[in-house]
Amino acid sequence: MKTKAFSINVLNQARHTEPCRVAGLAAALLGLLALGASSGETADPTPVGAEAVREAAKAGTIAFKLTTPEELRGLLGRPEREEKKRDGDMEMMTQEFSNAKAVFCRLVELPGPYTLVELQVGGTQVDIGGQRQVVLRTVDDLNKLDSFWGLAGVSAARLDLRGQLSRLSRLTFDSGTVWPGQDKLPEGFNPARLLEEGKNPGLGARGLHSAAIDGRGVGIAIIDQPLLREHEQYRDRIVRYEAVDVEGVGPQMHGPAVASIAVGKDCGVAPGASLYYFAVPTWKWRQNAPWAELLERIVRLNNNPKNTPRIRVVSISLGAFSQRPDYARWKQALQRAEEANILVVTCDPDFLRLGTLKRDENRLETKPADYSRGLFFYPGAALCVPAANRTLASFRGPRLYTYDRTGGLSWTVPYLAGVAALGWQVDPNIKPREMVELWQRTAAKTAVGPVIDPGALIEAIHSRSQKEGCGARLSD
Repeated sequence: MKTKAFSINVLNQARHTEPCRVAGLAAALLGLLALGASSGETADPTPVGAEAVREAAKAGTIAFKLTTPEELRGLLGRPEREEKKRDGDMEMMTQEFSNAKAVFCRLVELPGPYTLVELQVGGTQVDIGGQRQVVLRTVDDLNKLDSFWGLAGVSAARLDLRGQLSRLSRLTFDSGTVWPGQDKLPEGFNPARLLEEGKNPGLGARGLHSAAIDGRGVGIAIIDQPLLREHEQYRDRIVRYEAVDVEGVGPQMHGPAVASIAVGKDCGVAPGASLYYFAVPTWKWRQNAPWAELLERIVRLNNNPKNTPRIRVVSISLGAFSQRPDYARWKQALQRAEEANILVVTCDPDFLRLGTLKRDENRLETKPADYSRGLFFYPGAALCVPAANRTLASFRGPRLYTYDRTGGLSWTVPYLAGVAALGWQVDPNIKPREMVELWQRTAAKTAVGPVIDPGALIEAIHSRSQKEGCGARLSD
């Protein structure tokens, strides 16, 4: 089972500019594309020339993330060579023709059609719109979008989407999605409402916040990809930011998401906690040694009395530690962290077998039984955590948001880190291993499985603290 951490070279970075106009030649070539796709490729068409391909790309008929291999073969004929390979969480397909080379990709864990991300003609790169906003041409283009990126940064303004509710319900979108008028959207489908309501971390977390249980006085460290530090959700919570081996790399989508889940002022489980953020090249660190070294450095940092508040939990949204070289080194670092009263939360099943949950969009305040099983789920999951149908901070701008439909295991880790911060605010004397045991002991039993229950956890800690004469009262 993989996490939802995608490699640095994910190629779906849509921009916001006006789309190209469709020329007459493009319309003719669109007919050829349709012919090639519908004919079952029983016979190759006569390939068009290089200049015609450039014109089709210029007009938007051949387009970034919208043209499939079958459609391109409808123009260029059967490829002379075809190769597939894995690149992180992407599966790449390269096709070589007599005068052209095309690269397509798709997500491995969310299978869908390969779509075009790069095209060369005569050895020269062709502009297929990779640096412009993707503009959907027909409703059939919806089927070419994977559910992870979905409609994020995409314009659907030209389309009549009234009959497309089932398709829209599986696609992620964001603040940059351009929608048609409300009269062209399905009845009851309101993207702005979903974005706002999806900020709620759910499971009664906001009720705890209103009772001043919000993680204040507790430090959460996140080790993840470079962060958009200015986002309004967490910029005031950052007390330390370190970039390690990521020189020249801009903000990535993963960092703002996990930071907002942990400490976001509206999205976060623990909006009062302090954030220590360590930006690292997750796409490059394939062995355990650099992770162990950084974790040991965090332990040393915590020993400095000037470092306040102290870090009690480290969130790392990766699940492959037990499958990588130097695992003994990593286990040693974990032991040192535990001895220093620091809990390290990961997606590795050797830590805890986790499962994702999907929020019921029709409920404002969600209880454990209001969630359904999410897409990513370890068999016999020890703990289930909200992940899908959630609003997250976007890497595209400081006030932009993504409404995530899929919700990977990566999102469960900062959620649990936030719950731990709530618990340590109430009783800072709980040991790391005890916190994990409390998660499981207080989890709500549902048809889906055991669901993390922040309210029950806090009540259990409060009760325990009263008996032992330590910690804070729930009403403090």
